[in-house]
Amino acid sequence: MNRILEDIWDARDLRMDSYPLMNSPLPTIALCCLYFYGVKFLGPRLMKDKKAWEIKNVLIGYNLVQVIFSGWILFEILMGGWAGAYSFRCEPLDRSDNAMALRMANAAWWYYFSKFTEFFDTFFFIVRKKTEHVSTLHVLHHGLMPLFAWEACRFVPGGHESFGALFNTFVHVVMYTYYFLAAFGPRFQRYLWWKRHLTKFQMFQFVSVTLHSLQLAFSNECNFPVYQSMISSGFMVLFFILFMQFYFRNYKKKTALATKSQ
Repeated sequence: MNRILEDIWDARDLRMDSYPLMNSPLPTIALCCLYFYGVKFLGPRLMKDKKAWEIKNVLIGYNLVQVIFSGWILFEILMGGWAGAYSFRCEPLDRSDNAMALRMANAAWWYYFSKFTEFFDTFFFIVRKKTEHVSTLHVLHHGLMPLFAWEACRFVPGGHESFGALFNTFVHVVMYTYYFLAAFGPRFQRYLWWKRHLTKFQMFQFVSVTLHSLQLAFSNECNFPVYQSMISSGFMVLFFILFMQFYFRNYKKKTALATKSQ
């Protein structure tokens, strides 16, 4: 068993050794476990007999920062290869020290780090006593993404599977723009008619990334680890199922009930 673990660790990208939290999965696992405990048990218990926090300005600032942060990561991933140098059909993993490869590796780490900043989405729901938003989908999505991002950043910070980070950061620019506008209150509701389409856009993301990943399952010519594509596809299928359940529960059923009552 130790030998197997050593072989797996030997496959890591050595360029990431100097980055924080990269030399062991344990800190990331610990932070995710603390997140799960905090949002499902500790947070609701602490807020049980307290009034909901009024943090409108904090939410406006937080979501604006997330739009800018996600936009910057998106730009770095584009400049790291996807703006023209990368191939959508097959992009080998470049572990060299050339400027573009290092830029992509750096963007991969910041993408990983951004998954922890997104924990605040849940914390803000809890202190505002919006516990109906702390769903299984929400908690699993936020709690598992740092683990997935750590594994990808540690072993394959670039190449074919960085397409998922590219698409995801673009989705987050759109998503946090929605949350930014929503934080201003009822006077902006008329501009937020596209909320349900945001969920469909997220599901389209999962399908697109899965299809992109599965290309490698039918090709032996791409110098990129096929196992990583299988891991990515597994996560995308899981999230697609969870988001589809959310969509039908929150939009389709409500539409059907509204039609039936007319």
